[in-house]
Amino acid sequence: MHKKKNYRWTILTMLFIAMIINYVDRAALSIAMPFITQEYHLTPSEKGMIFSSFFIGYALFCFVGGYLADRYGPKRVLTYAMSGWSILCGLTALAFNFWSLLIVRALFGVGEGPVSTTANKTVNNWFPIKERARAIGINQAGGPLGGALAGPIVGFLALWLGWRAAFIVMAVLGLIWAVCWFRMATSTPQEHPKVSADEIALINAERDVPVMTAAEAPRTPVLEIIMQRSVLVTGVSLFCYNYILYFFMTWFPSYLIDAKGIDLKSMSIVTSLPWLVGTVGFLCGGMLIDYIYKRTGKQLFSRKVVLVTCLLIAACCIALTGQVEDVTQSVVVMTVAIGFLMLTAPAYWSLIQDAVPGHQVGTAGGFMHGLANLSGIVAPTATGIIIQTSGTYASGFALAGGLGILGALIVAIFVGQPKSLTPSLSPA
Repeated sequence: MHKKKNYRWTILTMLFIAMIINYVDRAALSIAMPFITQEYHLTPSEKGMIFSSFFIGYALFCFVGGYLADRYGPKRVLTYAMSGWSILCGLTALAFNFWSLLIVRALFGVGEGPVSTTANKTVNNWFPIKERARAIGINQAGGPLGGALAGPIVGFLALWLGWRAAFIVMAVLGLIWAVCWFRMATSTPQEHPKVSADEIALINAERDVPVMTAAEAPRTPVLEIIMQRSVLVTGVSLFCYNYILYFFMTWFPSYLIDAKGIDLKSMSIVTSLPWLVGTVGFLCGGMLIDYIYKRTGKQLFSRKVVLVTCLLIAACCIALTGQVEDVTQSVVVMTVAIGFLMLTAPAYWSLIQDAVPGHQVGTAGGFMHGLANLSGIVAPTATGIIIQTSGTYASGFALAGGLGILGALIVAIFVGQPKSLTPSLSPA
């Protein structure tokens, strides 16, 4: 059988598509919420609870999924996860009141929980250190691209066929992906018949230990992995990052309709703009980190300088958005904020890959991501309460911006050189 030298890019393409589907599915409820609110007469607090219910299952299964990816391999975990969340996405169409929607949404979060952590584990298995950040950026860029596509796709389907049809269509697409992934992927490159020895050697270059299959990897106590300072600190900072992301994802569409008075059709288009810029941010963030690493030979510095600088800019723009009166200016400032926020993201996943050995990346990344995604429970509900009690969105924007500043400072001060980090290279 002919062996390819670059099969890792085929795997990355599949992960990129998975992230597109992931975010379209996840953002679909926010886009459809005006229809659902009208049908079920939901209050702002009830909407916030529905948005938050997703993250109850999601935060827990970020960690569970990462642990299972280390134990059984990312191929199997991603296959089951995509199949499960796609089925639950379709079941959203069967919701008939507030409580049924709350339960389905929580279970939907269980299915989506493993995806980012398991994708990160796959990138760690399939890519050399020098390509790691850009591979993370390309993979994760599918998320904001999916968010950008969600507005037009879900909005169009909801207006044309009704909001329930949108969830059924996305369920079918997810199941198709799961079948393709099961047939095309393996958990590690050495298990795949199409991967050449040269590509395996490239992937293992600069590693202290070559990529191991789940069966070969030594067992390390979970507490020993997750209680490392670098894992805990990065998780707390990512909590602040995710608070901004989920505030934007769940409430910005309603903000444009309720506070700025634009119609649903315009909202579906306008909300795509920050996501499109965010897609570019993900791609550029990964390439920028790899470039700085190549030029300086400083692996940790390349991650921290991008993360701290870009997150500070994003946080200031988020806070400013709530003070802008003109709707066009609001969208522009929010778009800049999301662009810089997404520039930050590859640095988090790079830091966690640097912090622990490869066979622990799923567990460490899953804990970091699970801790961070508790913000998904807090942000939508807290924002809903703030809006209902104050009658304005400005305080919600200010809180999100303040947490972003805190997240940047935490990394700047407390993230140091992990023991497992490979030695610095000479500058190119």
